[in-house]
Amino acid sequence: MSMEMAAWNSVYHAMHAKEDQRPFSLPVLRRISSFARPHSRHLSWFLLLSVATAALAVASPLLAGRVVNAIVDGGPLRPVLVLAGLIAAVAVTEAALGLVVRQLSARVGEGLILDLRTTVYDHVQRMPVAFFTRTRTGALVSRLNNDVIGAQRAFSDVLSGVVSNLVTLVLALAVMLTLSWQITLLSLLLLPVFVVPARRMGARLARIERERAVHNAAMGTQMTERFSAPGATLVKLFGRPDEESAEFARRASRVRDIGVRTAMVQEVFFTALTLVSALALALVYGLGGFYALRGQLDAGTVVSMGMLLTRLYAPLTSLAGARVEVMSALVSFSRVFEILDLKPIVDEKPGARTVPDGAVSLEFDDVTFAYPSADKVSLASLEEVAALDVQDNGDVLHGVSFRVEPGQMVALVGSSGAGKSTIAQLVPRLYDVDSGAVRLGGTDVRDLTFDSIRATLGMVTQDGHLFHESIRSNLTLASPGATDEQLWDALRRARLDTLVAALPDGLDTVVGERGYRFSGGERQRLTIARLLLAGPEVVILDEATSALDSTSEAAVQAALTEALRGRTALVIAHRLSTVRAADAILVVEEGRIAERGTHAELLARDGRYAELYRTQFAAEDPGATAAAG
Repeated sequence: MSMEMAAWNSVYHAMHAKEDQRPFSLPVLRRISSFARPHSRHLSWFLLLSVATAALAVASPLLAGRVVNAIVDGGPLRPVLVLAGLIAAVAVTEAALGLVVRQLSARVGEGLILDLRTTVYDHVQRMPVAFFTRTRTGALVSRLNNDVIGAQRAFSDVLSGVVSNLVTLVLALAVMLTLSWQITLLSLLLLPVFVVPARRMGARLARIERERAVHNAAMGTQMTERFSAPGATLVKLFGRPDEESAEFARRASRVRDIGVRTAMVQEVFFTALTLVSALALALVYGLGGFYALRGQLDAGTVVSMGMLLTRLYAPLTSLAGARVEVMSALVSFSRVFEILDLKPIVDEKPGARTVPDGAVSLEFDDVTFAYPSADKVSLASLEEVAALDVQDNGDVLHGVSFRVEPGQMVALVGSSGAGKSTIAQLVPRLYDVDSGAVRLGGTDVRDLTFDSIRATLGMVTQDGHLFHESIRSNLTLASPGATDEQLWDALRRARLDTLVAALPDGLDTVVGERGYRFSGGERQRLTIARLLLAGPEVVILDEATSALDSTSEAAVQAALTEALRGRTALVIAHRLSTVRAADAILVVEEGRIAERGTHAELLARDGRYAELYRTQFAAEDPGATAAAG
């Protein structure tokens, strides 16, 4: 490695080092070793061959010096040819070892990336919904990308660099001191001129780089928000395109200016380092030539000293920045481990059992629940705040009790924010109760396996979320082995088969980001089709028809009536017309069940339900008020 390249590496790592550097931590190092252990064989060969490559890097200058001496002495041709062959053999061996080292480096590094990413991804999937409602998605994705790659560098780059540079430095210094301790010591006097600017300039470039990162992040955020389907619609309806463009151009111009400054600072720096490199070589050749002319050194030794100089300065410069590299890698590991140390508050109990066979009932028994505080489910760094909120949120549900018998449909109605959706989220264990119990088939859901809960329970949420994939992929989430016939049957029952059949790609049509190629009602019917395809024993509909117009609502209600027949159902509805036929209606207010009964019973009671009914239907059904009275 040349001196200029070594300097660039130091500058680069200083530019990209993380600001929140932390000291070495034995627990962190032990955890790192646990990830490295599966790759120990490749890692051992990697380090061994790195040392061998470093040794060969010192051998070439010595052989070159001997060639010069043989030529100067006017000796026979054979020794010159033999030495030239040895130089060629060393070069070929060094190149071959370099390829093997790079392959081993890639195996270890990419293997580590795979292990870290899959471990973090699997862990994040186990986190509760509360974690995702608080976390910035971009910050979480960054942990899986930037920080995992930063951690990988600890093995693929930093470790080998430290080992090979240290070996090269020791060997080069030992050989140079043996050849001429005077020239070696004088050469080292120029080292501060070489290393100190690299450190200071690296810090300056790091500040510029961080400023550019801030502006790039701002541009990325603006593009992400404005280029999504709802964001683009909002800009077109209420935004000011000229101002949006001007703001983007201002940030882009700032990035351009920073890029020019960075290029100029780097160029000045490398020009200066090239000059220092030339001065160092001039010192070696000048002083070495002086000793050679006086007969104290031979010409070959002077050449060897000049070539060894690069083997001395380059490792010294790289090792000077090794602490930055090592600490940066450790910070990356720490940030990854920070995610892994965040324990899920909802987890599967050891020895959990499956939902009992047969018809399944649903029961809430004196359930009290409060949403967890931020410090229990999130990280300040993922929310991009200084500190997490530790304040108790207060109970949302208070002593909720009811039972849905197998085959019954029970509806939850009430004001917005009363706790209806919270009740629904406790059944699939998106959250766990604080006291009381939620039971499926008579068994507390906390004692059941996640797989059996998912196989037993189907839920349609009010947002009707779809992935940016094909209709087929979105439907088969519910039943991976479903045939086309089953998919079309589910679409037919959701009154969506005609629409999908008319699409050019049919089931293979990509729905777009969050399904925005379809209307709200169509998206919701796709999620209902997904439920129909799964055919669960227990069904929860959380405002499942809220996005439908009257025509679509009637069609889907017919499909749902067919799909829910014989199944246990919990339906949350804003439109009271959709729950008139429910076996029981529960009125939820302020986290409590205020009323319960059938539609007719609740109207006759003339309480909160009757009030909601009159408010909702008086305008469109003049007879509703009279009926309610």
